[in-house]
Amino acid sequence: TDIAVIKINGDNFYSGEFGNSDTLRPGQIAIAIGNSLGLSGGPSVTIGVISAIRRNIPSERGVLENMIQTDAAINPGNSGGPLIDSDGNIIGINNAIIPFAHGIGFAIPINVAKDVANELITYGRVTRPWLGILGVDINPTLASYYSLASDEGALIVQINEESPADKAGLKPGDIILEIEGKHMNGMEDVRHTIWKRKTGENITLKILRKHRQIQGTLKLAQNPAS
Repeated sequence: TDIAVIKINGDNFYSGEFGNSDTLRPGQIAIAIGNSLGLSGGPSVTIGVISAIRRNIPSERGVLENMIQTDAAINPGNSGGPLIDSDGNIIGINNAIIPFAHGIGFAIPINVAKDVANELITYGRVTRPWLGILGVDINPTLASYYSLASDEGALIVQINEESPADKAGLKPGDIILEIEGKHMNGMEDVRHTIWKRKTGENITLKILRKHRQIQGTLKLAQNPAS
């Protein structure tokens, strides 16, 4: 997620109010603040809109997932600065641009940044909960070709041994329809829903096995890679 936590000794620091990045919608006002190009005279302020949400962006550090896209100008030097809404609440942390494009910048959602910061402060690293599955998105074409019982959801194609999914009795071919009552359109929904949970937490799933819906409970474990 490209987030670090820095401890500063002292008091009477000013801080901004956090917004809720989960409620953002394209078209909302977005204001970017940062030290663009290191120019003297103080921070630069640019304004635009939320162009898109939940963008996945390839980078040198891997794939940056669930990013906010904005057309507010973000230039070298803006990284780490806040992206704020029209009420002055921080909704993201400016992070990346596409060098050859115009009006396309990205910010880490503030809800993600807060979760990562809390993990770093508590554990010294980010711990991700884990299902232990490899899956693919289902669409009507895939469902028709393989005669699947649903044309949406996340199809499990592989399960790691001794993983939470394995211990809960999930099987390759199962289709994840819901987690905690929330509809899953595909694997991206599954990943983001799981990442918002805590290691050791029990979650409920609704799966489709052939033509039979099954409700079950699964205990999340820490991702061995985290």
